[in-house]
Amino acid sequence: MSALSVAPTAQDLSAAPPTDDVVVVLDFGAQYAQLIARRIRELRVYSLILPYDTPLARIRALRPRGIVLSGGPASVYEPDAPRADPALLASGMPVLGICYGMQWMAHVLGGRTGPSPHREYGRTVLVVDDPDFLLRGLERRLVCWMSHADAVLELPPGFRCLARTDRGVYAAIAHPGLRLYGLQFHPEVSHTPWGREVLQNFLFGVCGCRGSWSVVSFVEEAVERVRAQVRDGRVLCALSGGVDSSAAAALVHRAVGDRLTCIFVDHGFLRKGEAEQVVATFRDHFRIPLLHVDARDRFLARLRGVADPEEKRRRIGEEFVRVFEEQARTLGRVEFLVQGTLYPDVVESGTRTAARIKTHHNVGGLPQRMDLRLVEPFRDLFKDEVREAAKALGLPDELIWRHPFPGPGLAIRVVGEVTEERLRILREADAILTEEVGRAGLLRALWQAFCVLLPVRTVGVAGDARTYGYTVVVRAVTSEDGMTADWARLPAELLETIAARITREVPEVTRVLYDITSKPPATIEWE
Repeated sequence: MSALSVAPTAQDLSAAPPTDDVVVVLDFGAQYAQLIARRIRELRVYSLILPYDTPLARIRALRPRGIVLSGGPASVYEPDAPRADPALLASGMPVLGICYGMQWMAHVLGGRTGPSPHREYGRTVLVVDDPDFLLRGLERRLVCWMSHADAVLELPPGFRCLARTDRGVYAAIAHPGLRLYGLQFHPEVSHTPWGREVLQNFLFGVCGCRGSWSVVSFVEEAVERVRAQVRDGRVLCALSGGVDSSAAAALVHRAVGDRLTCIFVDHGFLRKGEAEQVVATFRDHFRIPLLHVDARDRFLARLRGVADPEEKRRRIGEEFVRVFEEQARTLGRVEFLVQGTLYPDVVESGTRTAARIKTHHNVGGLPQRMDLRLVEPFRDLFKDEVREAAKALGLPDELIWRHPFPGPGLAIRVVGEVTEERLRILREADAILTEEVGRAGLLRALWQAFCVLLPVRTVGVAGDARTYGYTVVVRAVTSEDGMTADWARLPAELLETIAARITREVPEVTRVLYDITSKPPATIEWE
């Protein structure tokens, strides 16, 4: 067997885009660079992300219709600030700079950028001075989403102001003759409700895009790429039962047929009754061989005494790979491993241009060396895009709309050391939450709803006697893509029912809390 071969990323595949209707996003280290790319794809234009320092010749080879410069955490006037090739701005290709991207553009072209006299974070009022170009069709006074400490203080020669905030900060600028545009606000986030129209004006009014790309066309292209990567090799698929791995299995099966075998590993950190449900659902809807591996003891042993969440993820990721390698040796002549990795897994695990938020077991948690080469057809997609792909692949609704569940499972919802007792307590509490949310008809309305067990005991009272039990946190969020999320406003009566049932039916729990923190500043999962 061969050594580890990292799966293709957007930049690896950039030499052969599936359409000539392409826009490139240059990433300056923004956590939400992929969100920009996603918004572009929603407008049926194919987008891909490249590092900010990608050579101009390589960008030109893609024949993009336009370039978008992402935001980023740096200040453009610092000596080590990330910089793209300045020749990009004289290339004749339309360029849209967002936040840091606008500041870098202004800085390079002779404007002045520095600390803003009015730092703006969150919802900000914007006043339109020139409604043409990017802001065509919009009202003259708008609310947008800002997140910046620096600003453009003086415009470069030839630029004009399209809009400013109510504090006088340049919010949108343009040099129409050079087809260069800049936005200090973020059109890609849902908190700028008219941001889609701004991107649409750039893509179709400035770049001349046609809007011919779709998830269906992505699936067709991905099948061909898998065939080219795997050739006549045999393939394993790491199946969790969620939409990501199930859709990946369906796509790869379309590409390689009976050379695919799926493996469902029960690592002991699943929800109540989940192992049996996954196996039954998969075997009802797929004609793909499935192996069910009971590895509960070995995974729990690997986590004995471990409290650090990053170490949990690393050990779980490594143990998964070792199980798959053992199964590959048993089956014989297996070279590839399919994973349902998504872009949020990649970006949160840290990239060359984005900081690590937390290590996902299927990305940063992988061992340095492994005997299987990865196949990750959805590595550049968000959850909702994978759901669209799953529909195109014919997956049933119960799989498509299953709530996201992390690969490490309950091991990262038991805060601190994982023990059999703590897993049992959490399973029971989580099952009650799921049952009550389902009974209230809210499962489809929520992105995720789950329980977290804290390593904190608090005093309670039951039957006139003192108790000293665990604390459970209920977490429920709404989201479109998992990159940002808002805490769900569950009805007070529902929360009361959940708390009453958990404390009554799980005697080890004394107290139930509700998490009302959005992402950011928190993440969805606690660890």
